[in-house]
Amino acid sequence: VKSCGDEIMGIVEKIKEIEAEMARTQKNKATEHHLGLLKARIAKLRTQLLEPAGKSGGKGEGFDVARYGDARVALIGFPSVGKSTLLSEVTETKSDAAAYEFTTLTCIPGVIHYKDSKIQLLDLPGIIEGAAEGKGRGRQVIAVAKSADVILMVLDASKGDIQKKLLEKELETVGLRLNQSPPQISFKKKKTGGITFNNTVPLSHLDEKTVMNVY
Repeated sequence: VKSCGDEIMGIVEKIKEIEAEMARTQKNKATEHHLGLLKARIAKLRTQLLEPAGKSGGKGEGFDVARYGDARVALIGFPSVGKSTLLSEVTETKSDAAAYEFTTLTCIPGVIHYKDSKIQLLDLPGIIEGAAEGKGRGRQVIAVAKSADVILMVLDASKGDIQKKLLEKELETVGLRLNQSPPQISFKKKKTGGITFNNTVPLSHLDEKTVMNVY
């Protein structure tokens, strides 16, 4: 019987194999369609990495926090960068902080009262490189982050820009593109079935053939 860890590693290996194939493939008009299909396969596999480990589902014990207030803000960062201290300072919630890593092991919610608004602030465990591939508690942390209205990155000022770049990479891997407008793509279901493809601007990254095959 395959364990959850074995299943995750299998998905990660498949992603690496596809990425290697993409790296070997020359980018030109003839390979555009093939590369588009490979990207779609990677996107599907990365989605599987973030799926709950069991059929019972849920974000995981300690991570299924009910939404509260007018907005939800998730604190994302590496271990021991001050997320728990920030939560304790701006809310009435006490989140343990210590001089060692991984003090926070679950999602700790707090509430900021600003004028007539209530903002839910979530202190999440520190993530590590490879979180998008399921390392550490990356699956649970990213699943909660996806439910937030705002993602607030907490960084160690002594580490320069490296932490910010690593966090952005982990989040972009699972489709969380910070400070960017989502692609203007819409789907309209019709009674007749089939697919009709329309574009209102010149296409630079895909064509109708690729979209049809991905579908």
